[in-house]
Amino acid sequence: MKNDLSALGNFAPTRRQLLGLGLVAAGAAAINVVPGFQLLASAQAAVPAAAQKIADHFSSVKSMSGEFVQFGPKGEQTGGKFFLERPGKIRFNYDGASNFKVISDGKSVVILNKKMNTSDLYPLSKTPLKLLLDDRIDLSGDRVKSVKEEDDLTTIKLADKSVFGNAMITMMFDPKTYDLRQWTITDAQGKDTTVMIFNTKEGVSFAPDTFAIDYTANRELNTKTR
Repeated sequence: MKNDLSALGNFAPTRRQLLGLGLVAAGAAAINVVPGFQLLASAQAAVPAAAQKIADHFSSVKSMSGEFVQFGPKGEQTGGKFFLERPGKIRFNYDGASNFKVISDGKSVVILNKKMNTSDLYPLSKTPLKLLLDDRIDLSGDRVKSVKEEDDLTTIKLADKSVFGNAMITMMFDPKTYDLRQWTITDAQGKDTTVMIFNTKEGVSFAPDTFAIDYTANRELNTKTR
């Protein structure tokens, strides 16, 4: 997974763009079928073996670090570094003076904006990001909304309405190496925010506090700002 990217924008991501990382509360996103996708006929439709094989490979990656670039609905760009550890843990450190951070500790996800002195907390189980971070990406049942297999790309669109309403996550993999290239979250207005990852390393170790969330600080900060 070594996509060469340059000339990235250097502005702070908006809250909508941060939500594009997968922090969409229950019912906050609507299905927006991308042209060219073939919807599975029913929940019982067979998942292509190649798609499950790719998902299983990505699930086997227990830790990963790298860089990311994020594209907002209007073409806005920002980026930074990310760290991932299964199950359920991820951290995004955004570039720029805003010092945004998004951290999941396996139970909750927090959006930290030190410049604005805000800390917003969400349950991981209520975000489509959970599907990306599960121990195993399960394509069974009606989670799979579409699968598209091409020579240079396999695209899998997932949802779990029983967990987080109509929120959707679309993951794109290299069909030869099974590497994850990017994912897209679609919001309630049908607008997409895409996160591309590159310069990745697998099987890495992290400091114990990499995915730590300070719940006391979050509670105190939000109590003061009420």
